[in-house]
Amino acid sequence: MTALTVIVIIATFATVIVLATGIGSMAHGGEFDRKHSLQLMTARVGLQGLVFALILLTLLLTALVR
Repeated sequence: MTALTVIVIIATFATVIVLATGIGSMAHGGEFDRKHSLQLMTARVGLQGLVFALILLTLLLTALVR
């Protein structure tokens, strides 16, 4: 397992954690949701973009090595 693969896995787990926090916040409502819902969803979208770019980079590097 390469370092890039580990980074992709960590970033994927971070995305899932932010997504779960956002869903839990929306389900519960209240002050926390009002303050942080936009920040959580923005972080989720950013992390998803990062994971997508890292996966593409991994595939590119794998194709170049072979």
